[in-house]
Amino acid sequence: MSGSEADRMGGGARATHVMSGSEADRMGGGARATHVRSGSEADRMGGGARATHVRSGSELGSRTGCVWCPDWPVIAARKHADAVGDDLRNRPVIVRERVGSRDVVRAASAEARAFGVARGMRRREAEARCPDAVCVDADEANEARTFERVAHSIEVFTPRVVLDRPGRCEFPTRGPSRYFGGDDALAARVRAEVVAALGPDGADVRVGIADGVFTARLAARRSTVVPAGGSAEFVAPWPVSVLDDDDLAGLLVRLGLPTLGAVAALAPDAVLARFGSEGRRIHELARGVDPGPPVLVTPPPDLVEHAELDPPAERVDLAAFAAKKLADRLLARCAERGLACTRVLVVAETEHGERFTRCWRHARSEYGDALTPGVLAERVRWQLDGWITTGETTAGIALLALIPDEVVPADGRQLGFWGGDQVAHQRADRALARVQGMVGFDAVTTAVVQGGRTPAEQVRWVPWGEPREPELPLVVGSEVAAWPGVLPPPYPARVFHPPVPAEILDAHGGAVTVNGRGEQLGAPAHVRCRALPDGGGAVRAWAGPWAFDVRWWDMHARRRCARWQLVVDDVACIVVVEGGRAGVEAIYD
Repeated sequence: MSGSEADRMGGGARATHVMSGSEADRMGGGARATHVRSGSEADRMGGGARATHVRSGSELGSRTGCVWCPDWPVIAARKHADAVGDDLRNRPVIVRERVGSRDVVRAASAEARAFGVARGMRRREAEARCPDAVCVDADEANEARTFERVAHSIEVFTPRVVLDRPGRCEFPTRGPSRYFGGDDALAARVRAEVVAALGPDGADVRVGIADGVFTARLAARRSTVVPAGGSAEFVAPWPVSVLDDDDLAGLLVRLGLPTLGAVAALAPDAVLARFGSEGRRIHELARGVDPGPPVLVTPPPDLVEHAELDPPAERVDLAAFAAKKLADRLLARCAERGLACTRVLVVAETEHGERFTRCWRHARSEYGDALTPGVLAERVRWQLDGWITTGETTAGIALLALIPDEVVPADGRQLGFWGGDQVAHQRADRALARVQGMVGFDAVTTAVVQGGRTPAEQVRWVPWGEPREPELPLVVGSEVAAWPGVLPPPYPARVFHPPVPAEILDAHGGAVTVNGRGEQLGAPAHVRCRALPDGGGAVRAWAGPWAFDVRWWDMHARRRCARWQLVVDDVACIVVVEGGRAGVEAIYD
């Protein structure tokens, strides 16, 4: 692909330009760029899709820098609070997230950690240890949007910044280190630039440099520079828990292998026989060798996916809708050629001619994990949000492109045990995604059954494409979750949230009310509500009221009300009285 062609395709020059040795040195570790062949070379090798390059030992240990902000969820939450006028400065902050049915701590500020709050702790225990802490929900989109300023500050030293998750990024250091006087000088300069970009939130910014991505990430935890060739000695004392696989780490500990050095001392053949290809990668990481993809495949130039947006997209949801289609097409075409994409370049161009590029990869690419359509679309959405919401773009996005920057042979995928038409599922996904683009991201939802006391609580509506996980647990461990005061089955078919306004009248036409003890004043005789047939009718049977007073300690979630089950003419319904007002909450059809 020529330079002009690459420009028209939205930045494809990065994926197809072949660098000479001196060019690669100046670009800072262009080992990966030298794998890319021109279109004619790929054609001679059989169409480009199968042009492969086996990584050599020197390539496995390319010098890599890593910037890590341990408290990034807290930093992002505080900066967002500053933008909306809230005050989270100099206060303990806990960022919580939902993991299955558990509400756990994702990150805690230094003030909260001083009280013993730790990552992975249950929210209730964390709040008990630090009662003055402000608890906020995790917001990965805000974290990614805020991290864009860190990526900008690192681009002063090298253009090849690669993001894998908000709060951490990597970059090649060979060329920049030579220019700035060595790895130590480069690490100090990068840290100073990031601290300046973050201002008061840059107190704990860590930079590490080592051979390979995995070792560089460990070096960043200690904010150190590992000498070239010293990776094996550096990683040896680290516990196996740094592999980010709790099941594997537990097994290795039970086998008497608590550290990476103990794993590295095993014979490679024995590890391969016991754990398979995953064990081979783990063994190489334990020896300080960053395996990466075992075989790199030249990204064929025709795999570049781009879309022209007319009219230009000025909103994130419109641009993200187009990006989702590009992600689906790109990975589907890769799958057709037996390829999997582990790193992709996101390119956007505005109608004013501004061009923005950012490289993303899978957070576990060193373990062989590849990007999926959902993961890729999520990261592209984060990136577009960072460009549009922060005001970097001065006009709408007119061109959007996804360029595969690194592809590997696909290992295959496991189909459903009981069969199923995968093509039909993908067709339905594309159709619903198109509807989202027309009516809005939050307008197309699916229901997720969860725990709760009321019919409205027992169903969570999740936008299409988002993880379908319950917020309130149905089970705790092997036991069914207890919800005192839960409405017994059978459950109503139609649930109104919020309840439809109604009137409950007694035989004399007066409103039926409930006192502070939950006792009713008058017997229900007539109900008026537009949600009922004919606007309501006479009450033929009723049960209740049941007092409902939950979460009295939470100003935002507290609720105090009373409920009846009524039969109005021939329709059974649930009527709630809250704050002196009545409403029909659900109808049994």
